[in-house]
Amino acid sequence: MTETREEAWGDAIASLVEPRTDKPRRTGITAVIDKGLGLRATDDLIEMSGHLIDHVKFGFGTTAPLDAGLVRRKVARLVEARIVVYPGGTLLEAAWAAGRMAAFVDRAKALGFTGIEVSNGTVDLPEQARRETIERALAAGFEVITEVGSKDPDRQPSPAEMVDRLEADLELGASLVTIEARESGQGTGIFDGSGRVIASVLEALLASVRDPERVLWEAPQHAQQAHLILRCGVNVNLANIPPGEVLALESLRRGFRFETLRAALLQEPGSGRAKPGA
Repeated sequence: MTETREEAWGDAIASLVEPRTDKPRRTGITAVIDKGLGLRATDDLIEMSGHLIDHVKFGFGTTAPLDAGLVRRKVARLVEARIVVYPGGTLLEAAWAAGRMAAFVDRAKALGFTGIEVSNGTVDLPEQARRETIERALAAGFEVITEVGSKDPDRQPSPAEMVDRLEADLELGASLVTIEARESGQGTGIFDGSGRVIASVLEALLASVRDPERVLWEAPQHAQQAHLILRCGVNVNLANIPPGEVLALESLRRGFRFETLRAALLQEPGSGRAKPGA
């Protein structure tokens, strides 16, 4: 049953930007990285911003030391809130390296996860193994989110290599492909070592990807999120969002923070948006 919600400000605040999509969303996805929230913190997160969260990834191997029952209870709370939940791709890479991929997928199902992230950010997963892993996860009923790029700043693939891998994953049935940036947002993907956007890389990706709406951009830093929203639109898909930053990101998306409000007020006349003071 869908909860009826009345937003706090009703129609007292007119939208100056493109309308936001609603859950279940195909675009405008907000994917949170969770590095160890407890059950009560998870409940608080859902209460405050569950309607704004589409994915929760339990980062890297953070679930490995936890009690299975605790993980099941936490996953179940998130799934009930209509959030896709998956373990981090690094854990999958470790399972593959140990020859335990089938057991990993079966265990993810038993723990209640609804998504699987397939990546090669640390381990060089061969193409055939990547294909088989995607197909195995899909056959088990998971939503598959893949990731392209490397966590190693010295081993960054070219935009063309990322696009080739991205398109191949989508052809195999991945629902979204993530552009790697790590939880730091520095020295990987479209970001330089200081976390600034490398415009040439971003533009090369945008020019080559056939369906940008199926790209999930990791962007943990506020300035990175603002850049992508201003370049790609309010409903760009963003990932690696810290749990405490979901509402701040939504304000940015809706034009209620400096960067996006200023951009909305400076847009061309005749855009159909409300004028200041109307």
